[in-house]
Amino acid sequence: MNRGERGLAGDSAGARRREVLVVGSGIAGLVAALSAVSGPEPVRPNVTIVTKGAIDESNTRYAQGGIAAAWFPDDSAAAHASDTVRAGAGLADAAAVDVLTGEGAGAIDALIGWGVRFDRDTAGHGSSDRGVSEGEATYARGLEAAHSVARVLHAGGDRTGAEIERALVADVRAGGIRVIENAVLVDVVMDSSSAAGSRVARVAGVSILRDATQPRRDVIGSDRAGGTSNRAVDETGRPSHPSDALKDASADGSLEFLPADDVVIATGGAGQLFAHTTNPGVATGDGVAAAWRAGAEVADLEFVQFHPTTLDAPGNFLISEAVRGEGAVLLGADGDRFMTRVHDDAELAPRDIVARAIAAQMARQGGAPVLLDATALGAEFLARRFPGIDRATRALGFDWAQQPLPITPAAHYSMGGIVTDLDGRTNVPGLWAVGEAARTGVHGANRLASNSLLEGAVFGLRVGRMLGEPVSGPAASPRASEATTRAAGQSAVPGQDLADNGVAAIDQAAALDRPTIFDRAALQRIMWERVGLLRDEAGLLAASADLDRMIAPVALDRRSVEDRNLLDLARLTVAAALARTESRGAHSRSDISETRPGMARPFVAAARPSASTSVLGTSFVSTALSGEPALTEPSDRETETPTALDASVAAATWIDQIDQSTARVLADPRDTSDTEKTSAC
Repeated sequence: MNRGERGLAGDSAGARRREVLVVGSGIAGLVAALSAVSGPEPVRPNVTIVTKGAIDESNTRYAQGGIAAAWFPDDSAAAHASDTVRAGAGLADAAAVDVLTGEGAGAIDALIGWGVRFDRDTAGHGSSDRGVSEGEATYARGLEAAHSVARVLHAGGDRTGAEIERALVADVRAGGIRVIENAVLVDVVMDSSSAAGSRVARVAGVSILRDATQPRRDVIGSDRAGGTSNRAVDETGRPSHPSDALKDASADGSLEFLPADDVVIATGGAGQLFAHTTNPGVATGDGVAAAWRAGAEVADLEFVQFHPTTLDAPGNFLISEAVRGEGAVLLGADGDRFMTRVHDDAELAPRDIVARAIAAQMARQGGAPVLLDATALGAEFLARRFPGIDRATRALGFDWAQQPLPITPAAHYSMGGIVTDLDGRTNVPGLWAVGEAARTGVHGANRLASNSLLEGAVFGLRVGRMLGEPVSGPAASPRASEATTRAAGQSAVPGQDLADNGVAAIDQAAALDRPTIFDRAALQRIMWERVGLLRDEAGLLAASADLDRMIAPVALDRRSVEDRNLLDLARLTVAAALARTESRGAHSRSDISETRPGMARPFVAAARPSASTSVLGTSFVSTALSGEPALTEPSDRETETPTALDASVAAATWIDQIDQSTARVLADPRDTSDTEKTSAC
């Protein structure tokens, strides 16, 4: 057998391929996976992508507006950075923004190299000839809100995300990357034995739950050259991926442990927290919640961007910001163009300003929707420039070339998430995060339009490059984490049952006073009405009380796993909104309208140690929700497993308030020493 198949040629220390699990299949996860396997053999890692639905079902697929980058000759990274920082309302991290904007052009080149077909400027309006072969039309670009120049590339008019997803999925399938579809992340599994002498345990892998209602889809793609997988094989010719040992032992609807050296969380946002959202049903914040339960720090959860213009109809179909960029205007019910009095940029003001102005206008007119008037653009232009929107609105009975569209804001994007450094590392060894699930600091308190796809590409490339190194020592095993497979109908959380179960036990302790059974629709109403566009202390305290009384369901299937995650994140979001006693960016407090300079920094939520491990150096501190975040230093002693009551207050507890430009991360994801470094995030 060729040693390159099982280890690394010439390495007597037993170095082996790194086993990497990427959870999520939007632009961030797909780029991270492709970047990781792009290195030379024999060091490229074994990569598996786990996705809740089909591989192409993600927020990326529905992105209409485009991807922004300083890619054109009359633009610059500095100008793009200035726009990004201005939109971030004093909370955007300068170092992270510099990475995003400075590496943005290279990320666009990489996407084109992977086969993304951005729109061309057939009219010859002087766009860039970068990457254009002789005789080809130049690339088109558009202007979107809060950008100082036109720098947004589109594909298929208003189908940019779908085109990016198409190209990247094709490359994943062609590149020998294993894909597990229809499997929801249950938890990040920690190896308790790795915590000896360390502040935190190391990642051992993840537990996933198969969707019994969907066909089993485990696909290992073939490479472009010879039609064979890049997966190493053992002496029998079987794939040598460690998790293959469990594959045949579990049935549909079962819990599985997938071992890994590194886990990349790329699960996107949590739009399903709210009654009205542009996000697909899969956006339930699974990765952020699971990472927090494993001990990862999360921050900026109070900053939720509400897209200003979604169709006031079931499903809240998104009407791209690019429509306003092309000249559409916002009108009150009486035909008044109210945005000209709100901001100098009128309809092209930052999203949070436009969304709140629309909400205020709707309140003035008794809740009636605001109107988006694109009639001046003409039917031919609208159908050509925005084919998807044109088809969707007409299918719903609207002729937007003849009449304005009724629109309303809806939850769209989470600026907060898992705290990372500039390479995607979290404070948990072996755990990485990228895309909307991560908090890099690049968006600050409010995301600039069309920067989200760019963030996924830029930081996905960075994470992938970091995972290209070999590792030594044995691979993780199910024994390390006490993870087991289970039959359908049993709890998806080891040791969890109807009477005493992980999160459910925590919730029962918090809900002794008038407990209520979890209801997703009720949670979404609470979040929309009290934690939405406008917030105040009374509403947030009421939301906190209602959420504390909810008892999380036992994790038996995908729905109940999602519900557990939504309840965790709802509580964390409310606590963050209460702790930030100011108005800033997407976080608007009607009872505290001013922005306080002293609060121009992120709040980091208490990292919660995994219930299945003893984690060193983590402490829980109870603090009043209405007070300032508590400040504690990690202790040097081993902390006992928290009681149910301890953990019930942890969701509303803050253990650190850090400078905008720093976050605690380990110097190396494999390092289990006490050494910490400071890095921009």
